[in-house]
Amino acid sequence: MRWLLLTLLILPALEIGVFIWIGGIIGPWWVVGLIFLSGVIGVTIAKRQGVETWNKAQISMSNRQVPTEQIMDGICIFVGGVFLLAPGFISDTVGFTLVLPWTRGPFKKVLGKIINKMIKKNTIIYRRW
Repeated sequence: MRWLLLTLLILPALEIGVFIWIGGIIGPWWVVGLIFLSGVIGVTIAKRQGVETWNKAQISMSNRQVPTEQIMDGICIFVGGVFLLAPGFISDTVGFTLVLPWTRGPFKKVLGKIINKMIKKNTIIYRRW
């Protein structure tokens, strides 16, 4: 919880600093344009990846398999999409990293370890039907 609070305090300050720095280099209107462009491109990619992941999950379930990989992908894509909607270059970088399939792998491994740890502590209860 304290990491979330610390992130919510530090990230906006860093984003403002990056806006000022890049705005001094390329100009403020270009910064606004880049923020808008990265948001539109990011949301488009997130939507496409989300639909693709949903389709893979449906195929997996129709084959009577648990779509664990697709669930992990879906969580990463959702969080990445939220970061892409937030204005800023740092949040866009994190968002693109989570949304693009070839950069998402390390995050999925960390997320899997966190979920397994929570299952072992009985924070998450997993029951197979």
